[in-house]
Amino acid sequence: RSFSAAEVRSRCAQGACLVRCRRRLYDLSGFVRLHPGGEQLLRRRAGTDVTAALDGPPHRHSANARRWLEQYYLGEMESGDEQVPAATGWAGHGVCGGYGESRGRDVPGPGYTGSIGCPGAGVYRDLVDWQKPLLWQVGYLGEKYDEWVHQPVDRPIRLFHSDILEYLSKTAWYVVFMVWAPVVLYLSWVSYTSLAQGNTRLFSSFTTEYSIPVHKYYFPFIFLLGMFLWSLLEYLIHRFVFHMKPPASNYYLITLHFLLHGQHHKSPFDSSRLVFPPVPASLVMAFFYGILQLMLPQVLGLSVFVGGLCGYVIYDMMHYYLHYGSPKKGTYLYGLKAYHVKHHFEHQKSGFGISTRFWDHPFRTLIPEETFEKED
Repeated sequence: RSFSAAEVRSRCAQGACLVRCRRRLYDLSGFVRLHPGGEQLLRRRAGTDVTAALDGPPHRHSANARRWLEQYYLGEMESGDEQVPAATGWAGHGVCGGYGESRGRDVPGPGYTGSIGCPGAGVYRDLVDWQKPLLWQVGYLGEKYDEWVHQPVDRPIRLFHSDILEYLSKTAWYVVFMVWAPVVLYLSWVSYTSLAQGNTRLFSSFTTEYSIPVHKYYFPFIFLLGMFLWSLLEYLIHRFVFHMKPPASNYYLITLHFLLHGQHHKSPFDSSRLVFPPVPASLVMAFFYGILQLMLPQVLGLSVFVGGLCGYVIYDMMHYYLHYGSPKKGTYLYGLKAYHVKHHFEHQKSGFGISTRFWDHPFRTLIPEETFEKED
C-alpha cells in the first residue's frame, strides 16, 4: 500500500520508527534495540531517507544487511511525498520514542524470485519450506547450502518434528547462569579447600625430589589460567568446528553443521537458540574434564577446569548480550557487538572471537577496519 508523509509522521508520533530507502518505506520499530550501531542512531533517522546512510560512513552496509532491511518492508511513499520532515518534535523528544508495531516481518516465502527494492540487496530466493522443520531439509541444498545459511533472516527456526526434541533444543539465556554458576562456586570451593591440605604437587608422577608444591594461594592464578585457556578453546571451536564447510555432497555433515551452528547464522536473533543447552554442554564439559584429569594432578586439573567453566558461562552470557543488548557507544561491549554482527552479516570467514578479539590477532582472522576516503 501507499503512505503519505502525514501518515508517516502520525505513526512516528505514536512510537513507530519508520525509515525510507528511496520510495520504499520500512518499519524498524522492533529492530532498534538489536541494531549494532545503537538504538538512538536508528531513532534519529526516523522519517528520513537512509539510502545514502547505507553506504556509510561510518559503516558500509553489506548485501546481507540490505536483504535484512527488506523483511521490514511496509509499503511505498506516495508520489511527491518522498521528502518527509525530520523527526524533530515528534513525540516531543526529537527522535522516535517507544516501540510501535510488532518486530520483524516474514521474508518472502518459498519460491519467491522478485527483486529486492533497496540498492545492493540483490535477488531473494528461498530454498526451504519454513512451515516444516528445517533440520531434515538443509542437507538437500548441497552446494547452495553455504550461501543460503549465511543469508540471515529475522524469524524463529523449528528444527525437529517432535515437540519434545524441539523444546530441548531451546534454552533461555538465564538457564545457563542458573545451572552453571552454582557449579562454578561449588567446584571453586572444593578446589581451594583441597589445595589448602597441601598434598598437591606438580610433576610428582615423574619425580618426588623435584616436584613443585601447589599452595592454596595459587588457586586464583590457576583459575585465571583456566579462563584464558577457555578463550582459546572458544576461538578454536568456533573457527574449526562451527565454521567447518561441509562437503556439498554429504547430507549428514550439512545437517550436523546446521544443528551445531548453521541455524544460528541463518537466524541470528532467535533468542531461544543463542546459548548452549545444558545437557549437550555437560557432555562436552565432561570430555574436557577427562582430558585435564589425564594431564594434571586431580585437584590441579579441577582448578583449571572450574576456571574454564566460568569462562564458558561468561562467554554464553556475553554472546546473548551481543545479540540482544544495547551497549553504550564507545564501550568495549559496543565495539564487540559491532564486530560480532559484522561476522554474521559480512565476514563469516573471520572474526571468530566472541568474548574477546585477542585470538583473532595471532591467527590473522581479525575483521579489517573500514576506511572511507574523504571527499574534497
